[in-house]
Amino acid sequence: MKQLLAIALGGSAGAILRFVISNGVYQGLGRVFPYGTLAVNLIGCFLMGLLTEVLLLQPPSGLTITYRPAILVGLFGALTTFSTFSLETIYLIERGYLLRAMSNIVISVSSCLFVTWIGLLSGRVLFFYKSGAVRLFGWLLPYGILFINFIGAFLIGLFTQVLVQQIAVSTEYRAAIMVILTGLFTTFSGLYFILYLLTEGYTFKQELHNLLILFLINMMTCIIAVWVGLLAGKQFQ
Repeated sequence: MKQLLAIALGGSAGAILRFVISNGVYQGLGRVFPYGTLAVNLIGCFLMGLLTEVLLLQPPSGLTITYRPAILVGLFGALTTFSTFSLETIYLIERGYLLRAMSNIVISVSSCLFVTWIGLLSGRVLFFYKSGAVRLFGWLLPYGILFINFIGAFLIGLFTQVLVQQIAVSTEYRAAIMVILTGLFTTFSGLYFILYLLTEGYTFKQELHNLLILFLINMMTCIIAVWVGLLAGKQFQ
């Protein structure tokens, strides 16, 4: 039951992201070609490849058993869309745009396969050296997880910036949306960060100070990533 609920939540988030990304791309590039569908498929395929490799390398636990299908099946399953790709291709053929239709097929299939492979390769490289963690001055620093959290926070900033440009909301509501999303992601990613450290031998009783510092490092990483994502999202204006 927990897995089904997690997949449902992931799927709803993926569907919203798909709408935001595709419409943002269409606003910037127009609708003469299915740029929006191509964009969500490329992003989704890359992240699917990256996080599939990363999540498979994580130690099994009750938490991982729940969030793996939520992310891979729910979130990215809803984000990517082969049915929309097929429908748009048929529409191009019916309108007589045969070259555009063939280009859509070739570009979509080949590029999605390529970015999925790049994502898998990135995950393997990221966690190749000592499973994505190094020791600095006696501290264990999971740089692999930090990098993944940076990507997630960056996408939150990027997609939120694109979304608020499409709907008429006040500055106060924009700030509230950003604070809530950033707070939720930072909290949950930080908790997972702490859980990972606990599985690697850290204890609250003996190393609480180190855990708090590493939690703050993760928080600052996420905040910086959100800020970078907001700046990138302004380019769609």
